[in-house]
Amino acid sequence: MSPQAGWILHDQIVPRLRASIPRNVNFIGSEDAEELIQDATVMAAKLLDRTEQQGKTVTAGNIAYYTILHMKSGRRSCGSSNSDALGTGTQLNGRSSINSLEETVAEDESGNEIFQVHDVLSIDHEDPAVKAARRLDWDEFLCSLTDREQLLVECMMDGQNHTQAAKSIGISTWTVRQCKMGLALKVLEFMGPDILATIAKLPGWKNNLHAQRELLACKHDRRH
Repeated sequence: MSPQAGWILHDQIVPRLRASIPRNVNFIGSEDAEELIQDATVMAAKLLDRTEQQGKTVTAGNIAYYTILHMKSGRRSCGSSNSDALGTGTQLNGRSSINSLEETVAEDESGNEIFQVHDVLSIDHEDPAVKAARRLDWDEFLCSLTDREQLLVECMMDGQNHTQAAKSIGISTWTVRQCKMGLALKVLEFMGPDILATIAKLPGWKNNLHAQRELLACKHDRRH
């Protein structure tokens, strides 16, 4: 883009976009006026550069007009898909819609407890596929243990203490302690050092929800 085109973009096109977009372009999802103005500036720069390379003469009003038409139809500088469920064009055409996970779906009779969408969908259990894969790993791990270690694992799963486990297996409590330490090392070696963190990790969609809340909170702070 030539310096003259850059001057036209900065001094003549961007002011037109800034004045028109907040009033004429629908915001989709979390979009706001500043984001759309930045997006439209990128699109206007591409249009201006393309017409300059083709040797065509256009006015700042032409570039601003067609840029705003693109924005109103759902086009954005990053794409204009009408098949993507999250695309702005798809939502403007009514082919898809996005609902917040924090929308209220029900509340109790007293009104003290409100149930939101994420409460209905929330599940703190692991995905069944993850459970099945871990069960396969656990079965393979048990096969690698000695008979005494397998008996100790069964005693631990039954909730027996050291004395009870020693009596069940027929060994001393000191030997039970030593075997448990050995089992712990074998679990870490077989499953990996991050096994406890993996088990305690929240579902990925909850992380996305927390990130979205932080994003909206940052936008609110910037506006106020």
